[in-house]
Amino acid sequence: MPESTIKKVAILVKPEDSEAFETGQELSAWLKGLGVEVIGEPLVLSKIADSDSPSAVEAGTGADLIVVLGGDGTMISAARLIGDRDIPVIGINYGGLGYLTEFRIEEIHDALETVLRGEFVAEERAMLEVEHINGESTSLRGRVLNDVVINKTVLARIIEIDVSLNGEFVNRFRADGLIIATPTGSTAYNLSAGGPIIHPGVSSVVITPICPFTLTNRPLVVSDDSEIEVCLRNESDGVMLTLDGQVGAPMKLNDRLRIRKSKTVFKLIRPTNRNYFDVLRSKLKWG
Repeated sequence: MPESTIKKVAILVKPEDSEAFETGQELSAWLKGLGVEVIGEPLVLSKIADSDSPSAVEAGTGADLIVVLGGDGTMISAARLIGDRDIPVIGINYGGLGYLTEFRIEEIHDALETVLRGEFVAEERAMLEVEHINGESTSLRGRVLNDVVINKTVLARIIEIDVSLNGEFVNRFRADGLIIATPTGSTAYNLSAGGPIIHPGVSSVVITPICPFTLTNRPLVVSDDSEIEVCLRNESDGVMLTLDGQVGAPMKLNDRLRIRKSKTVFKLIRPTNRNYFDVLRSKLKWG
């Protein structure tokens, strides 16, 4: 095998999945046999991606490639772990639908040999930067690969959310909540809420109300160069902000969100023998 530019690999494993962990251990030994250093051996990530451990920090700062054994939630944890670094990620599906973890288990060795030779395509997926502003201070900053969601709890009444685009008022949504999703996230909660599927190559963001009080309030697709501002306009206990379903904070009256496209992209290695529509047909059982 030609000398590879990939010298360090981090293996991230879906939590509480013994089969995925055993596969991770086998992969670790296999990669070491090829002269590749392995970080984590493997590293098991919790659902909220605790990135304070020394192994997690090293994986996010020192790896040349990240291998994810899990589902899309584990992949999202990986996106948070690597921060601003330009690290390609390959996902082996040990989860459910697996829109992001596209490689099958039986493909794992052939896929990694190809990647180690540098013969791969890394698709750049757009991400969003989010600021949660409470009064005059920013209480939470984060980056999402899938979506930003404002949602009410079971007992909370309908909430009112103002949305502005580049400083221009769009609408006051009265609904159970609001989803602001990337094209990657369009097949997640957005799809369940009746939003459109957006191809990852389209430079856009979709704003989707959750169970709107007015049926004419429909999902809105906007340019991802836009700055979106969201403001909670009524007092309602139990309103939560969640980022990619993994980080959350309560929202109060007049709390604002500022959302814009991130300069950081997520580099997802995709199979060369399947395209995006093959995945959609398989996962959504079209035809």
